[in-house]
Amino acid sequence: MTSAYLETITSGRLAREGLLGPDALSKAADLLARLDGGNIETIRVVFADQHGLLRGKTITVGALASVFRSGMNVPGTLLLKDTSNRTVFPIWDGHTKGVMETMSGAGDMVLVPDPETFRILPWSPHSAWIFCDPVARDGTALPFAPRPVLRKAIDRLAGLGYGLTVGLEVEFHVFNREDEQLAHHHAGMPGTPPQTRLLDQGYQYLSEVNYDRLEPIMDLLRRHAQALGLPVRSTEVEMGPSQFEFTFEPADPMTHADNMIMFRTMVKEVCAREGLHATFMCRPKVDNSASSGWHLHQSLCNAAGKNLFIPSEVGDLTPQASAWIAGLLQHASESCLLTTPTVNGYKRYQPFQLAPDRIEWGYDNRGAMVRALMVPGDGASRVENRVAEPAANPYFYFASQLLSGLSGLEQKLTAPEPVESPYDNDAHALPPSLIAAIEAFEQGDLYRKTLGDDFADYMSVLKRAEWKRYLSVVTEWEQHEYFGIF
Repeated sequence: MTSAYLETITSGRLAREGLLGPDALSKAADLLARLDGGNIETIRVVFADQHGLLRGKTITVGALASVFRSGMNVPGTLLLKDTSNRTVFPIWDGHTKGVMETMSGAGDMVLVPDPETFRILPWSPHSAWIFCDPVARDGTALPFAPRPVLRKAIDRLAGLGYGLTVGLEVEFHVFNREDEQLAHHHAGMPGTPPQTRLLDQGYQYLSEVNYDRLEPIMDLLRRHAQALGLPVRSTEVEMGPSQFEFTFEPADPMTHADNMIMFRTMVKEVCAREGLHATFMCRPKVDNSASSGWHLHQSLCNAAGKNLFIPSEVGDLTPQASAWIAGLLQHASESCLLTTPTVNGYKRYQPFQLAPDRIEWGYDNRGAMVRALMVPGDGASRVENRVAEPAANPYFYFASQLLSGLSGLEQKLTAPEPVESPYDNDAHALPPSLIAAIEAFEQGDLYRKTLGDDFADYMSVLKRAEWKRYLSVVTEWEQHEYFGIF
């Protein structure tokens, strides 16, 4: 049966044009054979968009072979929308050139499935996910498609004989839903978010009693994550009320980028089925909330798998660790558009809040942007970048770390002295707002050089549209400050 499926899909467009290689085709045929006569009814054919959100179509299991043959057509405008779901690029003017021309008139792009990403959904066991890479309708690469962007960064690092291992610490909130806000007037772009209340009191960091009260939902999320194959290491009560943290065992960047997309989506979908609301928004506007961060642990290895961050003596940095840290610092401002892509994320950069507010590094210092955890003989020696918000697109975030660290290696940079007082020094501040991050991104040249003009211009247009909408809204602060006195 496998050979029959292989014959069917190798005669299709994806095979002819090299969009699926021999190994992927073989795995696709094996998958189709496994599904034949099984209990799976529907396949969610999805891709991670520019915001790290899954989009796609659901097909019956019998239609999957056609997706491996020809791909799946979806509107190219799905990659052209801001966080309100508005298309913010010109698609009707008839003048756009280059890759954008393939999307004019709301034309299609093609989803190319990756058979290795197939996952049965434990909360919907008749259904499964398969992740895809979008390409232009003529089969050419899209320079801003998230998974290919990360793959390009991984390949650049591998070209110098290096690999990166990453570990995830992800914070988020889970609340009870009080009001779904589903009246007609609540619809919009974006729609009105639900009204919520706490699952539990907070500011009892790592409290055993609080954990016991939250254990049922912690267990539910952990079990579903493990059923998806995600390497959960710990489940924790975080600092704020109804705030959770999950950590994961180390993996390669692409694996963990996919894992993060699966984890965020699973948490939101499972919680919604339970009458809960999960949010990875950095700082929710609810009373007494705490900011959520996303800490990325990173260690560089050579082709033989040796960790190149292990120091020979306490207090020393290897040349590779020093250069990597220096690269992360040098490109931190222009990278914020990829690590902290929302207006809200910059409200986390506050002193004395276990979050960074300036560009610096320190040994085991949770106030510094980069925290070095390196001990002689410790195979887990690594750096932890604490800059990102959990709403970041993991493919863009990881690419920013790979390309920044690689820049440090290529330039043979040396890290500055570590800090001991992270909130009391003259280190350069992180961008204080999304517009400051946009301007730093536009003024920098790292991403234009490594990922190309199309990617750099795309990110600028996308995020400036979001900033313009933010500026157009009269805030509660303005009303409170000015309405009475003027």
